[in-house]
Amino acid sequence: MAGRDRDPDRGKVVSTVLARRLGGELLRMREACGMRQPHAAEVLAASVSKVAKMERGGVPMRDPDIRALCHLYGETDEVVIERLLALARTDRERRKAQGWWNQYPQLPAMVEYVALEDIATSIRTWQLAFIPGLLQTPDYARAVAVGAGSWEDPSDIEPFVEARLARQARLRSERPLGLWAVIHEGVLRQLVGGRDVMRQQLGHLLELAVLNTVKIQVVPFLAGANPGMIGAFSIVSFSEPAALDVVHMDVPSSTLWLESEEDAARHGRTFDRIARVGLAERNAIALIETIRKEL
Repeated sequence: MAGRDRDPDRGKVVSTVLARRLGGELLRMREACGMRQPHAAEVLAASVSKVAKMERGGVPMRDPDIRALCHLYGETDEVVIERLLALARTDRERRKAQGWWNQYPQLPAMVEYVALEDIATSIRTWQLAFIPGLLQTPDYARAVAVGAGSWEDPSDIEPFVEARLARQARLRSERPLGLWAVIHEGVLRQLVGGRDVMRQQLGHLLELAVLNTVKIQVVPFLAGANPGMIGAFSIVSFSEPAALDVVHMDVPSSTLWLESEEDAARHGRTFDRIARVGLAERNAIALIETIRKEL
């Protein structure tokens, strides 16, 4: 499940997904060689409670500590060690980031995902129900929020819309986020907010599709049964060669993170199969234009 912690230096909410994955791998290594937390604490000249926090992903980890633990646990494969170091570096950079998303305490479920999105280099997303957040117009985002009917305080909807728009800045920034979005045709025909809102939203998709970093495909109704019917998901990727992808899924009761190499690879294969049954980019654009004209 998703995890968050509070940065003691800045008092802000931060994501612990990467740190928990790193801590979990070190925990498995320790247990595999039959050692206990006091052994790790002695090598690090730290307390047992600190080792416990490290294994739970509650604190950032230094490179020397990771190397010391790997040596203690008998791990000598430099590929494995470099992968752990890459995870630690990415986690530390994410913790240092003065993230704009911390301006929105009303949106705790979004904080962790956006924190990762901000340091990601690319995202692959498959959507069955709505336009991906990075591609939504303000009116569409607002209509989605109103339609969900799950807001205890309606005044929180505007911060939600503002956050959606702030996220989109990455698509045109100096370090642009690569986005590959595969969308079901039903999403394009669902009148979220009414005809005018949808016409504007589809026009926005056409505008973004010309960006070199944005790729949009559509799975048409004619594709019939397809691998994407299992549900929507996003795969977040990072620049470090050793950093594993993270899979993000929203379920009714919570936000689900899949952090293992196996899960990332399985969803990557599923995404590729979905993309293969989707229309080629030029044909997807033509379909979006047709639907927009119909409105």
